Amino acid sequence: GCAGTSPAVPPATPRRAMPRRIASVLTAAPGAARLGRLLDRRLSRAGVPEAAPIELTRRHIYMLPSRSGLVFALALLVMLIASINYDLGLGYGLVFVLFGTGTASTLHAYRNISGLRLRPGRCDPVFAGDTACLRIVVDNPRAARRPALRIMLRDAQAGFGLGAGETLSVELACATSRRGRLWAGRTVLETRWPLGLVRAWSVFVPDLSCVVHPAPEKNAPPLPGTSAAEGSGAPSAGTGDDDFAGLRPHQRADSPRHVAWKVFARGGPLMTKQFAGQQGRELALDWASLPSRLDVEQRLSRLSAWLLEAARSGRPYSLTLPATRVARGSGRDHLYRCLDALAHHGEADET
Repeated sequence: GCAGTSPAVPPATPRRAMPRRIASVLTAAPGAARLGRLLDRRLSRAGVPEAAPIELTRRHIYMLPSRSGLVFALALLVMLIASINYDLGLGYGLVFVLFGTGTASTLHAYRNISGLRLRPGRCDPVFAGDTACLRIVVDNPRAARRPALRIMLRDAQAGFGLGAGETLSVELACATSRRGRLWAGRTVLETRWPLGLVRAWSVFVPDLSCVVHPAPEKNAPPLPGTSAAEGSGAPSAGTGDDDFAGLRPHQRADSPRHVAWKVFARGGPLMTKQFAGQQGRELALDWASLPSRLDVEQRLSRLSAWLLEAARSGRPYSLTLPATRVARGSGRDHLYRCLDALAHHGEADET
């Protein structure tokens, strides 16, 4: 060969240009993006939340041998080789019977989850750090029982069984770490019934979420405009402004010391006492009035504690955030509106 020389290399531009043209044509095809989305949804069903009810059909059910199934298949192979080597007629018969049993278990595993219908259930709001209870309602429309089912989502799982035509609400306990909306996300329903040789499962994304409120601050300071004793719920010295003003229907957030127990003891409904002083003093819980040294989460935590204390005191209150304001009100519904506003402040969702 000639030192210092090399064969001429044709320009690479034309060779690279052809794949680019082909790629551009394929990308511009009307059904290319739609086909990609369809394949993603077909293989994993782990995209956006799906509309209820979610029915598990043959297109959404996957099956693979379990670890026990692989060991079972290996044992059958060894038995078959031994039967061939030693010409054992009974060995052939045993292998074929066991193989038929394994094949039948595959069909039963598929039928055990095929046709099930799922929809999201009710999920009550919780505080950050508490356990959220996500509920999925599973409906069995067929006249056959469905044993040994299991649902898994996030770090939770629950086993259950369904009778013929039965509908069951399955509860899954999920840990929460921060405020926002906790989505169920990718959820798996599986079964290994009847022999545990085959795992049949389906992946779906229910439209299921739980609102996580900011955890209330421990040992929070008293409510704005109150003394330490009054803010902690202890009775304060009465004044002319605290005259009895009447009764109203009891709400769960009302303080027990304001309940009209005498009326209830006489067989009347549960009522709460109203005082003129309570009606006149409005609590204004304002984000801007908090100390500047507190960060966002600390401010939300303090406001959460103040909301609970204000609800216990029975006084009307309002809440003002940088982008949201909840007008003056009281009662359980008003409390949850304010807590929801804290949970969604800044749209900090937990995914």
